[in-house]
Amino acid sequence: MTLRKDAFFEKMDALGKAVSFDHVRLKTGYSEVMPDDVSLHTRLSRNIPLRSPIVSAAMDTVTEYRLAIEIAKWGGIGFIHRNLPPEEQAFQVAQVKLHLNGRIDRPRTVKTTDTIERVLAYIREKKFAFDTFPVLDGDEKLAGMLTKTDFEFCTDPSLVVSEVMSRELVTARCETTIDEAYNLMRRSKKKVLPLIDDNGRLCGMYVWQDVLRIKTGSGLPHNVDKNGNLRVGAAIGVGDKALERVELLARKKIDAVCIDTAHGDSRSVHETLREIKRHYPDLDVVVGNVSEGASARRLVDAGADAIKIGQGPGSICTTRVIAGIGCPQVTAIYQCEKAIRGSGVPLIADGGIRHSGDIPIAIGAGADSVMLGNLLAGTKEAPGEITTYRGMRYKSYRGMGSIGALQSNLSNDRYGQKEPQPKDRIVPEGVEGMVPYKDEIREVLIQLLGGLRKGMGYVGAATIKELKEKADFCSPVDMQESHPHDVIITKEPPNYRITPKEEN
Repeated sequence: MTLRKDAFFEKMDALGKAVSFDHVRLKTGYSEVMPDDVSLHTRLSRNIPLRSPIVSAAMDTVTEYRLAIEIAKWGGIGFIHRNLPPEEQAFQVAQVKLHLNGRIDRPRTVKTTDTIERVLAYIREKKFAFDTFPVLDGDEKLAGMLTKTDFEFCTDPSLVVSEVMSRELVTARCETTIDEAYNLMRRSKKKVLPLIDDNGRLCGMYVWQDVLRIKTGSGLPHNVDKNGNLRVGAAIGVGDKALERVELLARKKIDAVCIDTAHGDSRSVHETLREIKRHYPDLDVVVGNVSEGASARRLVDAGADAIKIGQGPGSICTTRVIAGIGCPQVTAIYQCEKAIRGSGVPLIADGGIRHSGDIPIAIGAGADSVMLGNLLAGTKEAPGEITTYRGMRYKSYRGMGSIGALQSNLSNDRYGQKEPQPKDRIVPEGVEGMVPYKDEIREVLIQLLGGLRKGMGYVGAATIKELKEKADFCSPVDMQESHPHDVIITKEPPNYRITPKEEN
């Protein structure tokens, strides 16, 4: 299939040129599409849909469970970084999966003989974000419910649960569907619906806020699995350690894992991919990173379910100047898409995106989604403390190839280190720094997705698929003309940040 953009990139190739986001813009076309009417539905991988094409980077200053939850609420997916012990990473994944549930198959329970003090300690120890528990008696049968209201009206924490719990319950059978649960909970005005078998034993539970969100959408395009759980991914390395992580992550019902390396087209990555697919054939595996079409083709043939494109375009990455490798990102995306066109394997554009307008360019070049680091770092939900520098608030942001990240023995293999190295032997491929504090991530996502919608409207693309098919490019571009110029900006808009200059 020949696409509009093919002629442009063939011309660039004939001239021996490769282009980045600063070199190209999308051409406009006849449009009957309004930005608010476009569909942002796309795919992360062969089997995992997205309701918006935003993927958060597996970086230790970007994605832990709080940010992953918010990304999934807005239709995307977050990848929990691997600079964590395997057990902690699995815990973070569980926090996302348990944040919103359709049917909870194995709800956390307490005993009638537990004290309220013990239950509160249990909540603190496990870092639960919920406070409603089914109560089981000595025969493991449902005896009551312990709710937030019960906790609030309990003035003596030494009381046992049976003295505090609610006993007037509405229950349903184990096979109750979410639609039946929705109707029953509306009629009974109960916010929790335990499911019990013929012997009175607990076999599941529905919670009203989760059921309502799934039935009505609650205004946000939540990206959920078939059970109504938020989707989440996690980064892994290569070899036996990677397989150990996958085993733990699979128990938490992870949606996808990403073999997260600086050079995805390498023997260790291919071997790890084959082993994961052998042991977990139903688990989608994202593989990265590459920047050449032949590499993407080899990964498809090896069984990858999605491929991450980008070697060196990130704002904190120094791979291109330290190692001297890498292809400008827009050309890299196009060349990889062309090489695997028709394979059904989606591409994730990873790195180099600075403005919302770069997102439709990346998708137009052939990506199905974009992975963001810098644009999401510094938000309230990202890891790290807020610091003040010269009167402005910042959060830390570092590359996974920086000295600090490479000193960890948990992700040193990402940049080809077999073992942790002493500090004076590390050859970093990234820097450590800070980015302006951006408040809540929802404000960032509103602008990013809004810019994408506007770009699709200009092209006349009603869907992500149409954007990939209709996109055409012009180049070279005078970026000074593209940015505000010949004016002193007195009021900074929310989607265009003025970077403060260093003082002499």
